[in-house]
Amino acid sequence: QVQLVESGGGLVQAGGSLRLSCAASERTFSSYTMGWFRQAPGKEREFVARILPNGGSTVYADSVKGRFTISRDNAKNTVYLQMNSLKPEDTAVYTCAKRKIFGATYDYWGQGTQVTVSS
Repeated sequence: QVQLVESGGGLVQAGGSLRLSCAASERTFSSYTMGWFRQAPGKEREFVARILPNGGSTVYADSVKGRFTISRDNAKNTVYLQMNSLKPEDTAVYTCAKRKIFGATYDYWGQGTQVTVSS
């Protein structure tokens, strides 16, 4: 059983920055692709970014490309999401997730952290 715990959310003004963290309980964390997702009120959950196990490859949603950076520290079992130039439309609950070893689906999810961007 993998436990994922996010932190770092909060209230920030438009144009500001936040860094989210997601700590994993699993010692084999370095074997997993990790992703960040978000869900705004009244909307479906959407993909934000993902990073391969060795951190060498990242993918971003078009809406955050150039503003957000996903990274990981396998020694700390932690994945990060650095969010810069935040916009009110980035307001959502942000959740990290672990992807299955085989396949593109995610099988473990954190509880989420709220990010609110004021205009």
